[in-house]
Amino acid sequence: MKAVRLHAKGDLRVEDVPAPVPPPGWAYLRVTRAGICGSDLHNFRTGQWITRAPSIAGHEFTGVVLEDSGAFKSGDRVVADSRFWCGACAACRDGRHQLCVKLGFVGEACDGCFAEEIVLPEKLLWKIPDHLPDDIAATAEPFAVALHAVRRLNPKRGKPVLIAGCGPIGGFAAVILTHLGHGPLLLADRNSERAQLVADTTGATVALPDARPEFAIDATGSIASLRTLIDTVAPGGTIALVGISHGLLDLDPNILVERELSLIGCHAFHDEMADALALLEPCASAIRQLLAPEITLDDVPAAYALIAAGQIEGLKTLIRT
Repeated sequence: MKAVRLHAKGDLRVEDVPAPVPPPGWAYLRVTRAGICGSDLHNFRTGQWITRAPSIAGHEFTGVVLEDSGAFKSGDRVVADSRFWCGACAACRDGRHQLCVKLGFVGEACDGCFAEEIVLPEKLLWKIPDHLPDDIAATAEPFAVALHAVRRLNPKRGKPVLIAGCGPIGGFAAVILTHLGHGPLLLADRNSERAQLVADTTGATVALPDARPEFAIDATGSIASLRTLIDTVAPGGTIALVGISHGLLDLDPNILVERELSLIGCHAFHDEMADALALLEPCASAIRQLLAPEITLDDVPAAYALIAAGQIEGLKTLIRT
């Protein structure tokens, strides 16, 4: 079968590989749509999470079960939890799988979804309704990440929320906040076209320089952006960090003390997948406005370069396998 494998930092190849064989407790799936995540690009650029190589990349997808397996039947349509958790540590026993001490992710701890077929532990799969389109279903995992960030931020009703970074997570967070009746929403992004796309989709406003919101989401992964946010939010404000950062933050903690600022980390998601799946259908129109034109597996290496350069139309690129 055809697959896209990461061999080393900066070394991504489209290759023909043997079809996978599911071990006991794993399901055998045909991938129908897969999404490229910013963390996929981060791993490609830095090699930070390469623990096995070569490994088939990708962790956002929807697919169809090919063989009866445990609770799943051939023909079932599913999405997957991207978190490869142990189930035995204190965090896992408490249901906080995103904090597992041995946490890995699909596409790193095991082969991922940038392939025609994939095998995954049954415990990671969620059955989805037949009427949910593949392109919308494939966004379930990043949509759950955005929902987790919104819940961690916990903004007060009627208070402005600033979203810094209008990539997929920032864009999906804007869709969720709008759907749930939060806001007004303010947007900030170096890419004005991307910010305007999210604004047109959600009714948000591109942030003015003098905006001083109490609540903000950093979906940039930029240290410079986070410094600006710390200076920008109002005293008593809260910043939810969901971006994957490059570099270290030089921070005087007295700023947090004297202005009573809260920095909240948001790692993947907790138990939001079920609620994210329920929100996909009512948010489908907005989600689809944020999708880039679909590509094939052969196009993935070139798409990485275009996404990194900000030259992809739309926020989320889906692979049609």
